[in-house]
Amino acid sequence: MNRYPLWKYLLILAILLAGLIYTLPNFYGESPAVQVSPMRTSLKADTALLERVNNTLKAANLAPEMVALDGNSVKARFADTDNQLKAKDLLISGLGEDYMVALNLLSRSPQWLTQLNALPMYLGLDLRGGVHFLLQVDMKAALGKSLDAATGDIRTALRDQKIAYTGVNREANLLVIKFRDADTRSKGEAELKQRFSDYALTATEAGGEFLLQAVLKLEAERRIQDSAVQQNLLTLRNRVNELGVAEPVIQQQGADRVVVQLPGVQDTARAKDILGRTATLEVRMVDEEHQLSVGSAAPFGTEMFKDRSGNMLLVKKQVILTGERINDAQPGFDNRSNEAAVHINLDGVGARKFKEATRENVGKRMAIILFEKGKGEIVTAPVIREEIGGGRVQISGQMTTVEAQNTSLLLRAGALAAPMEIIEERTVGPSLGADNIKRGFDSTKIGFIMVSAFMIIYYLMFGTISMLALAANLLLLVALLSMIQATLTLPGMAGIALTLGMAIDSNVLINERIREELRMGITPQAAIHAGYDRAFGTILDSNATTLIAGIALFMFGSGPIKGFAVVLCLGILTSMFSAVLISRALVNLIYGRKLRLAKLAIG
Repeated sequence: MNRYPLWKYLLILAILLAGLIYTLPNFYGESPAVQVSPMRTSLKADTALLERVNNTLKAANLAPEMVALDGNSVKARFADTDNQLKAKDLLISGLGEDYMVALNLLSRSPQWLTQLNALPMYLGLDLRGGVHFLLQVDMKAALGKSLDAATGDIRTALRDQKIAYTGVNREANLLVIKFRDADTRSKGEAELKQRFSDYALTATEAGGEFLLQAVLKLEAERRIQDSAVQQNLLTLRNRVNELGVAEPVIQQQGADRVVVQLPGVQDTARAKDILGRTATLEVRMVDEEHQLSVGSAAPFGTEMFKDRSGNMLLVKKQVILTGERINDAQPGFDNRSNEAAVHINLDGVGARKFKEATRENVGKRMAIILFEKGKGEIVTAPVIREEIGGGRVQISGQMTTVEAQNTSLLLRAGALAAPMEIIEERTVGPSLGADNIKRGFDSTKIGFIMVSAFMIIYYLMFGTISMLALAANLLLLVALLSMIQATLTLPGMAGIALTLGMAIDSNVLINERIREELRMGITPQAAIHAGYDRAFGTILDSNATTLIAGIALFMFGSGPIKGFAVVLCLGILTSMFSAVLISRALVNLIYGRKLRLAKLAIG
């Protein structure tokens, strides 16, 4: 009656063993570390950089616990923060401005656990320490940038349709197009209404000129502002992820603000540097009229840039195309040379401008320049063989596959759509985070001990079984949080403590039901069977209603509330499994094989 088949015991044992393995990494803790990342896409983290880092540390008699390549960065782990800070200063001076050196934290988990993909839970800013920024998006600049782009697009549209105009000027948030007569203005108005539906056009006359005033519609303004915030979010996420910062939180707050949290990063200056790193692309013509001599200044209207080989090249200042016209950028290979390349898709305006530029400059060299942190580098400067239409452009030139991937990532993210100003910043030290962890752990431990004492005193053996099931519930909950790499915060720790209190309710219901069956005079074996079967419906109903509330918190909450909801929902699932299956398995093992059971130790 009260026996499980062998396969069910083995399944429960396997789940508990997996839970133990995936919980273990959380007990090893973290060590202070230094992370070295390339500042430009032409550089990469490889064995040569690893060797440079090792040699720099050895020369100063610093012995890290571990130095290893991790993605596009080199990470060195140390025993204490003193050595971490010394290593950071040494690496900054030894590696120069081409590499970024940031403070971080790394797990102490053994290699065999890492190979099983058993990783510790992500810890939020309040537990791990790190930096927090609140940034404000400059909406006026976003609108100004859109108006400037529209000014050039209006000129191109009128020129394409051969509609004569005397000027296109921007006056604050107003675009003014000037015509010589009313008929031409009427033609221009009809054309612009068709192409620029986001603008409200008004015909006026002043000083003998026929004017057309264009003002952005309110809904278009809102769309541009929303787009600016979303593009900035994408840019920040890509930049932070590309630099390997662990578990970043980057989310919108209100209409024009962005919250950025970088757990584990203790260096505020370097964190600002991460946020400021963006890249964009410019297409210009190479100046072939002037000779470039060593030590000479660039002639008027030109600039000098280095190419990938380190050679200086003279480029005209006039920009043909910018990265704003890029719809997509993907890494790939050149069909002719099979070299790594980046394939770019331009928008309609960009495709037209590129087509015109290549048509008018056949036989000349065109430079594609990548700007990072205000410094430009010529990626490639090919000779234009023929007119290029269709909006598809390829850039290549001494690139590795990794460089092509990084360059495409930078170009997809592009520059910030609008400037952002840091209006709030704070640093949470690792010692404060450790204190929060200790307090959260202590509260959970004390709560567990007090509940255990009550259950064992009140329900005797069945109370002991309930506590073993509760311990299994805690083990499985931590394992699940580690497996899905959820970010644990202080509210999340509160959720764990709450889950323990709620989980024991299920065992209380079962134990009380068994007591009730025994009082009705049925045999102990039948009471166990009836107690679990009849309590299950009540347990399912109570947990289902709490699960619905948890899902609502997750759907409509944000930040800490969402983290609390994740822990609550997972805790409900693990408590159902442990309270019903694991506790029943233990009861079956202890009492199920006794044919003539006379009494139950249930208080």
